[in-house]
Amino acid sequence: MGREESLNPRERRATLGLAAIYGSRMLGLFLILPVFALYAEHLPSATPVLTGIAIGIYGLTQAALQIPFGLASDRIGRKPVIVAGLLLFAVGSVVAATADDIWTIIAGRAIQGSGAIAAAVMALLADLTRDSHRTRAMATVGVTIGFSFTVALIAGPLFNTWIGVPGLFWLTAILALLGIAILLVAIPTPERSSVHAEAEPVPALFGKVLGNSQLLRLDLGIFCLHLVLTALFLAVPLELVEAGLAVERHAWLYLPVMLGGMGLMVPFVIKAEKGGKMKEVFLGAVGLLGLAQIGLYAMEGSLWGLGLALLAFFTAFNLLEATLPSLVSKLAPGAIRGTAMGVYSTSQFTGAFMGGLTGGWVHQHYGTTMIFVTSAIVTLIWLLAAQGMKVPEKR
Repeated sequence: MGREESLNPRERRATLGLAAIYGSRMLGLFLILPVFALYAEHLPSATPVLTGIAIGIYGLTQAALQIPFGLASDRIGRKPVIVAGLLLFAVGSVVAATADDIWTIIAGRAIQGSGAIAAAVMALLADLTRDSHRTRAMATVGVTIGFSFTVALIAGPLFNTWIGVPGLFWLTAILALLGIAILLVAIPTPERSSVHAEAEPVPALFGKVLGNSQLLRLDLGIFCLHLVLTALFLAVPLELVEAGLAVERHAWLYLPVMLGGMGLMVPFVIKAEKGGKMKEVFLGAVGLLGLAQIGLYAMEGSLWGLGLALLAFFTAFNLLEATLPSLVSKLAPGAIRGTAMGVYSTSQFTGAFMGGLTGGWVHQHYGTTMIFVTSAIVTLIWLLAAQGMKVPEKR
C-alpha cells in the first residue's frame, strides 16, 4: 500500500523541482517586505502612498496576468510560458536593483509581478503526475509559499545588513535565472499537455465558481488576509525602530515570532480537522487577527508588547493561510477546483495590492498606528461575512 501511494522518481523530481522554482520566486517577492518601508524613507520623491504601491504593485500585475498565463500555457506549452515569466521576474528585479527613485522601483516591482507563472507551474505539475498522486504533489508546491514567507521575513533584515535593498533585488534576479536552469535541466518535459480542470482555470467554469457564495466568502477572506498582511509591513518596521530595535536586529524578533506562531497553530489545526470544530477555530482565528491589530496599536513604543502582538498575529495568520486553501479545495468539486483556486489566487494578490495602497494612504494622512486600526476594521468586516460559512463534509 505504501509503495503504491508514493511518488515515482519522475513525479518526485518534477514536484521538488517545481516547488523550488515556485518557492524561490515567492521568496524574491517577499524578501523586501520587512525592510522596504525603512529603505524608502531615503528615496527621492518617496511618500508613504508610493512606498505602499511599491510594496504591493506586484499583486496587481500578478492578479491580472496569472490566469492569462495559465491559459497561454495550454496553447504554446508550459515550459516556454514559465521561462518567459521567470525572465520577466528577473528583468523587474534588475530594474528595481538599479533604481535611484521610488518610481523606478514601482516599475520594477510591477514587472516582477507580471511574470505570473503560478497557474502554468501547477498545470505542468499536473501533466507530470498521475491522477492519484496529483493532490499530494500540488500540496507540496503550495507549502513552499508559507515556507518562503517565513524565510523571507527572517532573511530580509539579515541580508539587508550585508547587501542592502538593491542587493536583495539582485539576489531575486539570480534566483529567477536559477529557476530557469532548474526548469530546463531538472524538470521532465511531458509527452503531451492536457487541460486539467482540477489543477488550472477553465474559462467556461468561471460563472459557476463566481456564483458560489461559499467560495466567494473564502475569496473575500484571502483578500482581507493579504491586505492586512501587506499593510502590516508598512508600519511594523517603523514601529520597531521607534521602540528601540535597530533594523539589523529585526530578524531576531521575527524568528521566535514566526516559529512560535507556527507551533501555536498546530493544536488548533488538529482541533479543526480531527475534532470537527472547523468553523469555530476559523472564526476564532479571524477574531484573533483583529485583536492582534488592536494590540499593535495599543502597544506603540513597547518592544515586548509589539512582539507579543506579532506572535498573536502570525499564529492567526498561519492558521488561516493553511485553512483557507484547504476549505476551497473541499468546497470545490474536482471539475471546478482549478478554476476556484485561480479565482482564489487572484483575490489573494489583489488583496496584497490593496494592502499596499490602503496602508500607504492611511500612513500618509493619519500616521503609522492608524494602519493597525484600519486593518482591524477590515478584519471585522471579514469576521461578519464569515459567520455564514458552511463547513464541508468530511470525505
